[in-house]
Amino acid sequence: MSAGSESQSLQSATTNIESQPDQKTRRYDRQLRLWAKSGQAALESAHLLVLSSSSTSTSILKNLVLPGTGQFTILDRTITSPSDAGNNFFLEGLDSVGKPRAEEAVRLLLELNDGVKGHSIVQKDIQQVLSGEGESGVQWLKGFSLIIAHNVEKNALDQLSDLLWADVKSPPLVIIRSAGFLAEVFIQFHEHAVIDSHVDSTPSLRIDKPFPALLERSLAIDFENMDVTDHGHVPYVFILVRVLEEWKKSHDGNPPRTAAEKKEFKSVILNMRKKADEENFEEAESQAYKCWTSTVVPSDIKSLFTSPTSSNTPPHTKPFHILLKALEVYTSTVPPNTLPLSSTLPDMKASTTEYVEIQKLYKDRSVEEKNEFKGVLANVIKEQGEDPNLIDDETIDSFVKNSHILRLLKGKKWGWVDEDKAALAEYAQTSSKQLGIHLALSALSSLQAKHAQAQATNQSQEGQRADFAPSLEELTAEAKATLPDGVELPEEDFDNAIGEAARSPTADLPNTAALLGGVVAQEVIKMITKQYVPIDGYCTIDLVETWTGVL
Repeated sequence: MSAGSESQSLQSATTNIESQPDQKTRRYDRQLRLWAKSGQAALESAHLLVLSSSSTSTSILKNLVLPGTGQFTILDRTITSPSDAGNNFFLEGLDSVGKPRAEEAVRLLLELNDGVKGHSIVQKDIQQVLSGEGESGVQWLKGFSLIIAHNVEKNALDQLSDLLWADVKSPPLVIIRSAGFLAEVFIQFHEHAVIDSHVDSTPSLRIDKPFPALLERSLAIDFENMDVTDHGHVPYVFILVRVLEEWKKSHDGNPPRTAAEKKEFKSVILNMRKKADEENFEEAESQAYKCWTSTVVPSDIKSLFTSPTSSNTPPHTKPFHILLKALEVYTSTVPPNTLPLSSTLPDMKASTTEYVEIQKLYKDRSVEEKNEFKGVLANVIKEQGEDPNLIDDETIDSFVKNSHILRLLKGKKWGWVDEDKAALAEYAQTSSKQLGIHLALSALSSLQAKHAQAQATNQSQEGQRADFAPSLEELTAEAKATLPDGVELPEEDFDNAIGEAARSPTADLPNTAALLGGVVAQEVIKMITKQYVPIDGYCTIDLVETWTGVL
């Protein structure tokens, strides 16, 4: 075959149309590396309700439309004003003035991604929806995957929060409040289970409790008569298992315990080198602690076994609780009484042949243990009288693979911190800056609700409306009224937050909106994909001093 025909054959093989990724995979390639196909599927099946078409709300939606969120609906009857046109990138300047703001925003947002559907409801607001019943009222709200509320009027927000909290089947509520360069974000949910938390934690290699195939392979290596090149490419796992087994034979079956023994153990490893620069033995020496660190169920995973379950457990976390119960039974009844083995291996100095071999050993064993886990799970499902098809194989595989980084978050209701006097007193001492922002925004929201009520009364009597412009004194008094008696914030932290709230009580600044757009969209994606760990508490943001914190 000529060189030309060889080149053509190679090109044909590498450009085969059937092997090329489809258009969706090419479009979402980078994010698929973050949350995989399962996360993308969850995102594409989601339908979000957004209770505003403000600059912040459209910035959030921009970062949810681009990655392919299935649908969104904006509920907002606001008519675009000149000030809206000046700070919202998803309005067409003066051309949008006088038109429904939500309709304009939806039209322009949909230009970002033709795979997303957007809707606008401009005939009513959230207060009117909350007053309704059935398919157009409160039940309609519960049909969404998640609800996003930016600067929603206090009374309506409290009513919405109460409504959603009263039913465990309700969607999560993401609340954003902002004024000028200050903001806070809170996610209200009952319970949130995360199988793939992406926490940086390496699964155990089980060197202290080697499975039969690993032990057999490690003991079969003839280090003495091995070629020098091969000797320098033996994976450190084989080295450690071998040295540990030989150590136990002369130490009554015990691993190194004292500092002197551990030092001696490391010396044994280094003395096995045939050359001074054998990196695999240096790796083995640096990882020697794994020989005397017992492989057990991590404490954070074990604590999940005692997590209380009740009839109020949300339906979407029920499979997770069943899997947890199965994991508890598995770790207490199946030797070596630890988590199922992971096939994931770290990088190590080894030849390609040796690395593929050890990878196969771990993969084969992990499949065996996964099948054992499935047997335990089937028994648990039967005992609980659940549908055998409740949990699919893909979920089981992911659970077993990530069993060392599981997370189960217990959420709280919006406003909980304002009612918890002990928490307020503690935060005043430990997180005064964060608490200052929260109190300033709470005072602003409360005064704005009172102002709106007064304006409604005055307008009916006099036909006039006044702009909302609270004084420093009003904001200070309202904020301090939330604190328990005798509790005060450091003057500087409190005054800075109150001052910014008074300076820009209704300002939806583009730069603050841009930051919130990224922060909130990220948290929404975490909630929808059930990957990564979302914010748990009040996330406060100060763009004057450029910091964030969590209460």
